[in-house]
Amino acid sequence: MGANSLTGRNDEKNLQPREETRSNDKFIRPAVNIIETEEGLVLTADMPGASKEALDVNVEKGILTISAPARNELPGTEAYREFELASYYRQFTIPESLDHEKARAEYANGILTLRVPKAEVAKPKKIAVQAA
Repeated sequence: MGANSLTGRNDEKNLQPREETRSNDKFIRPAVNIIETEEGLVLTADMPGASKEALDVNVEKGILTISAPARNELPGTEAYREFELASYYRQFTIPESLDHEKARAEYANGILTLRVPKAEVAKPKKIAVQAA
């Protein structure tokens, strides 16, 4: 089969070993956009097929971890497969200037949206100038 064949296998595309362990399990690194606003960071991650209940989003020691196990709930016997289901896993180092306690996560239509506001001490402050 040619490299561009529709029936050719592409087992390694978007699959990577988990970052902090030596596990042989494979994980998909979800595509992520991170936008900094005046209020903080907004992170969106593309995680189709993950269930809201199984999503795990946490911050520990300045490391943001996003993970979700793979779900293989299709009834019947597999006749043909072009992609492999794998769990989602991604980590980021985030600055301490963010208020992790006030972070909010939403999951809809396969998109995880995480909003982490800046801590009050990290927000820019306007200093009024007094006339002498």
